[in-house]
Amino acid sequence: MKFDTTYIDGLILVTPDIFPDERGYFFESFNKKKFFEGGIEQNFVQDNISKSVLGTVRGLHYQVGEFAQGKLCSVVSGKVLDVAVDIRFGSPTFGKHFSVELNEETKKQLWIPPGFAHGFSVLSEVAVFSYKCTSFYNKESERGIKFNDRDLNIDWKISSPIVSQKDLQLISFKEIKEEFHY
Repeated sequence: MKFDTTYIDGLILVTPDIFPDERGYFFESFNKKKFFEGGIEQNFVQDNISKSVLGTVRGLHYQVGEFAQGKLCSVVSGKVLDVAVDIRFGSPTFGKHFSVELNEETKKQLWIPPGFAHGFSVLSEVAVFSYKCTSFYNKESERGIKFNDRDLNIDWKISSPIVSQKDLQLISFKEIKEEFHY
């Protein structure tokens, strides 16, 4: 397993060792010891899976306070553009985003610690997206930023986004409260 840091402090791209043969393949998607050695020293408490169609955008979501979540994101089938936005006040990359294609071929994963807004867009006909969380979901702690915020200027790599009514009503980046510090 390989752990690569990104230009945004805290984000880590995980590339597993895949062992293919005539039957298919095998790989470890999670190994606590290897993850600790790779800099992801977290205890995961909840796994979530979503299935979405081409053009879907989910996000940008985060939770605050004692329910702030770190997320280990991966794709079971299909292909997505996974996006993390640094919302840690005082960070040298505050307001910057990192995006990476996650897909079923490479099996790469993105570690997103608390202090980031997260979202993804679906680039294949269908995608099954999976993420492990470090805190339980809590509706009162839930926050979000509009996916098409002009200040963030994220290229979601799709032309006609399909977005939930809930996500269309999220706030702008300039409106977020100072709930995370670098």
